[in-house]
Amino acid sequence: MATPLNLHELLQNRAPDVAPYLLGAVVRHESPEGAVAVRLTEVEAYLGPRDSADPDPGSHSYGGMTERNSTMFGPPGYLYVYFSYGMHFSANLVCRPEGFSSGCLLRAGEIVEGLELARRRRPTAKNNIELAQGPARLAKAMGFSREHNGMFALGGQVSVTLPKTPAASLMTGPRVGISGPGGTSEYLWRFWLDGEPTVSKFRPGVVRSSRRPASTAPTAQ
Repeated sequence: MATPLNLHELLQNRAPDVAPYLLGAVVRHESPEGAVAVRLTEVEAYLGPRDSADPDPGSHSYGGMTERNSTMFGPPGYLYVYFSYGMHFSANLVCRPEGFSSGCLLRAGEIVEGLELARRRRPTAKNNIELAQGPARLAKAMGFSREHNGMFALGGQVSVTLPKTPAASLMTGPRVGISGPGGTSEYLWRFWLDGEPTVSKFRPGVVRSSRRPASTAPTAQ
């Protein structure tokens, strides 16, 4: 893919093509409490249903569109925010034209604005590095919750600013915490900035129930 001219153009593409360009991008959320911004150091790409041209057994949309994952099917430029394991929220930036399931999980980053507010939201963080080191931590530090699912992310309360130049020292590997085929080396759709301390630690996926085939049970997006 050629270097995109702008974010709108970039988000017309498949998530694995979009994700590398989001490294170093700044995501900013203006809330009633104040603003917090994070410079992305790690993202993961996810695609679509089993019966699509881009089947992704690690994606929430692998089994088809549901009320929960409908935001993943576009239009691009919106947040797909979901609640997992009854514990925490995570946020994705949706891409590709409407009707195609594709999104980039905002996995980790460095807080570059609103540090004190991020600390109040994440009081258990041992240091600033841990504030957004992982998708649940990032979402909490940014103040993302269920109400932000389907929110426009390219202006207004939420904005995304691409870096002036694409990342030069990026790494890629299997996605974190995905069980079954979607977590294998066939899907090297986790991207991160080499040497960044805020990048989350890799852990393989664990099948949580023997009653469901691992290939149809995405666990980490």
